[in-house]
Amino acid sequence: MKGGSVKGMKRLVIITVGKTHSGKSTFAGVLEKRLNNSLVMDQDNHAEFINTYYNKLQPKKGPNTLKHDISHLIVNYAIEHTDFHLIICNSNRSRKGRMYLLEQLYPKHKFVRILVHFDSPDHVLHTRVVQSQRSTNVFRFASNFEEVLARQQEDSLIEDVTDPVEREADHLFVVKDNNEVDSVIQRILHIAQYSS
Repeated sequence: MKGGSVKGMKRLVIITVGKTHSGKSTFAGVLEKRLNNSLVMDQDNHAEFINTYYNKLQPKKGPNTLKHDISHLIVNYAIEHTDFHLIICNSNRSRKGRMYLLEQLYPKHKFVRILVHFDSPDHVLHTRVVQSQRSTNVFRFASNFEEVLARQQEDSLIEDVTDPVEREADHLFVVKDNNEVDSVIQRILHIAQYSS
């Protein structure tokens, strides 16, 4: 339906935050199955599509502007032409990037904004990336997920790469252990029930 949600109802936007292999994609897939009328937006899917079919168009250096443009187009289409609750499954570790999402793309008057921060210890993530069976066709420069994790650990020293805090969005959930995922999903389903 054009123009978003039914009058008086707010859609949810659930934005994941976390390093590679922290559980974001698994969480997003489970939430999509359990939250009626929801859709996962995952930039890894867009990257894999570009790498498979349009690799020659990729920028040779700098930001992946092609991936960002395609993601932006898909997100805008979903906002304007559907009434889906949106699950934004990316790392979203830059505070500036999150503020853009929360203030420009998913403003408070249109969406109930939920951040889910996956705060797994680095040694747990390292074990997961070493054993990872995930496709590496999402990369432009890295050759494996160990490189991605190492880069993200270095990025943590950059001032703008910060953990989300209360009041950054309407709700913040922190997942330190995969056993907490189900209770977070239950709370999101509860929020969805009372936002309509």
